Amino acid sequence: MRAESSSLPVALTMGDACGIGPEIIAALFRDPDSAGCFVLGDVAVMRRAAALTGGMQAIARIEQPSDALQLPPNCVPVLQVDGLAADLLEAPLGRVDRRAGAAAAACITEAVRLALAGEIAAIVTAPIHKEALAAAGVPYPGHTEMLQALSAPGSVPPPVRMMLANDELRTVLVTIHLSLRRAIDAVTFDAVLETLRIAHRSAALWGQPAPRIAVAGLNPHAGEGGLFGDEELRIIGPAIAQARAEGIAASGPFAPDTVFMRARNAPGHPGEFDIVVAMTHDHGLIPVKYLGVEHGVNVTLGLPFVRTSPDHGTAFDLAGTGRADASSLRAALRMARRLVAG
Repeated sequence: MRAESSSLPVALTMGDACGIGPEIIAALFRDPDSAGCFVLGDVAVMRRAAALTGGMQAIARIEQPSDALQLPPNCVPVLQVDGLAADLLEAPLGRVDRRAGAAAAACITEAVRLALAGEIAAIVTAPIHKEALAAAGVPYPGHTEMLQALSAPGSVPPPVRMMLANDELRTVLVTIHLSLRRAIDAVTFDAVLETLRIAHRSAALWGQPAPRIAVAGLNPHAGEGGLFGDEELRIIGPAIAQARAEGIAASGPFAPDTVFMRARNAPGHPGEFDIVVAMTHDHGLIPVKYLGVEHGVNVTLGLPFVRTSPDHGTAFDLAGTGRADASSLRAALRMARRLVAG
């Protein structure tokens, strides 16, 4: 991250217009935390979100990211993204709609373009809906894969990993949005080793240049010496050994049902580890989300720019009620600024 990036604005992508993304963004802009931020999205959608979350909020259309730095507090700067459906506001709240999926993808695409051009400090993404993306013909299953592909136009994209973090626990995933059957096949020596390298390298951004990394096994009891599966012996253990040979403080594999308790850093319980590497999506994310989605932040590690997100989805059941909690979005913004500052 360039030294001057901390003085640039932060872009918040609108997310799925039929979900709670616009509403939690509108709520965020009622707080001092929002200073220096702007929204990539649709002005009309954000006006509706402001009305749903209490009204009396100015929505200002801006022409370029730097304009956001000149606006008064509590005003919502919106950079209108080109090509959004003219009837986007007609997409029903709380429902999957291809117009909303296409708009969400367009906002992400523009955010990456601005990040690569050095016009913004970081990207904070509001939730998207994977079915809406698919309905719009977007060829990516989620944010992580889309950001990875867009981050290296015309060349091989960098290896990236998903991290979910709160004040007590950080988990980095080897596999992400795959069926469990496919995810098991994707747990390879190279994938585990690359995850350890990315986790180790990225930790310096939040002040841990030599993180203690615990590696969770894939099988019950981490395979119990091969009795319940041998991936720990054939794949995970050798990858840990190679990482240690490279100077990475990795250990394990540990039983996945207890390692998160050991790593949790809570009052009166200092964690034994700084990061847990988990093999599959739910293995790693359930423990963090159980501690409270309002505190969790999704971070994409390995990108050439900072990207964070709330750790929850579009919450279609709450869309339009004005009751959605913006706490996780606030945490995502704080994390983005922390990572930018280094």
